[in-house]
Amino acid sequence: MTIDRRGLIGAGIGLTLASAAGAQQWPAPSAAATAPDRPNWPPEHFPLWPGRPPGAPADLPQHHNTMNGPAGHRQLWLYGVREPIVAVYRPKNPDGRALMAIPGGGYGFLSVQNEGIEVADTFTPEGITVFVLAYRLPGEGWANRWDVPLQDAERAMRLIRANAGKYGINPDKLGIIGFSAGGHLAASLATSSGDKVYEPVDAADKLSAKPRFAGLLYPVINSVLGSSGGTYKNLLGPNPDPAITARYDTDKRVTPETPPLFIAQALDDQTVDPRNSLAMLAAARAANVPVEAHLFEKGGHGFGPKRMAPDARTAKLWPELFSAWMRMQLG
Repeated sequence: MTIDRRGLIGAGIGLTLASAAGAQQWPAPSAAATAPDRPNWPPEHFPLWPGRPPGAPADLPQHHNTMNGPAGHRQLWLYGVREPIVAVYRPKNPDGRALMAIPGGGYGFLSVQNEGIEVADTFTPEGITVFVLAYRLPGEGWANRWDVPLQDAERAMRLIRANAGKYGINPDKLGIIGFSAGGHLAASLATSSGDKVYEPVDAADKLSAKPRFAGLLYPVINSVLGSSGGTYKNLLGPNPDPAITARYDTDKRVTPETPPLFIAQALDDQTVDPRNSLAMLAAARAANVPVEAHLFEKGGHGFGPKRMAPDARTAKLWPELFSAWMRMQLG
């Protein structure tokens, strides 16, 4: 597929896409007796904050899980993140590469199985140490709700780098991959990791939070391009300050210092308008940021590495494409 850069930057993109008004909404939480009390984290995981996280309310959110999703593909969703953590998945034969996976869920829940645990299952056999971030949800009572996910993401990257020797990784080979709202958080981290969104806690906070590379899977990118899950509403709250909204329109914050980007999305996505991916592609090219983009004809939304629609024949190749791209970026 050949894409004219001028067509991407201009108003006429030349694709007929589903409107946000007619797109599928995020399913409402539903109790499920089969949902475990906690995700099946590995024994090795660590909290991000000593004591209560920044902006903690008097009453912390109540943790609960549900099993949700379409029939035959039900998966674990996480709500009420009162203590954000990073789960560590070590490969049998580590090669020094590291990847932090950031699950999506419209900033209203965390799709920790499809877009976290199963990401680790996919990439650890390649020698990559995978860290899964369970970040706080902004609408659960935290002060300065719009900064809460980025606080956790920045802190996680710094703690991973501070303990690189312990985890057997090269801190210069630490990248990220985010899905949907997690793709928005990954894009925020790639473009805004220098934003001071919390007061330093310890020596780790002197380290950079900038990823070496960033994978963006069906990402939410810009507040005006459409996301039926209400991602920006969940992040920013009602009547947000336009200046804060602008901070989190991530395509507007791409600079030549932004790390290399990998973008993948299906054009039949009914949850996040594919124009989000196109906008990020255009911004990266305009800033001369290395970027690779894959726009699949079919695949829908939420195609983690092990949960894809039967007709998503080419979208199923994204893990292999991402692996090859990572190797290229890291030499």
